Amino acid sequence: MAEKRAKRSSEPQSGTIRVEWYRSAIATPEKHKTIVRSLGLTKLNQVVERPDTPAVRGMVAKVPHLLRIID
Repeated sequence: MAEKRAKRSSEPQSGTIRVEWYRSAIATPEKHKTIVRSLGLTKLNQVVERPDTPAVRGMVAKVPHLLRIID
């Protein structure tokens, strides 16, 4: 029943991207807020790692004024 969990390292893995939420979504359309939340971002200046897939890249591309990809 015990699940194995991957250890988180400080360096990004080859199949992931790091996304930072750096701009408030207060005066943006509801769709933009939904995209930010669906990426797992809950707080401003938060950084999350997501798989580098076309779907995730497309979501980030929809709101480039709110998010940035961290190297």
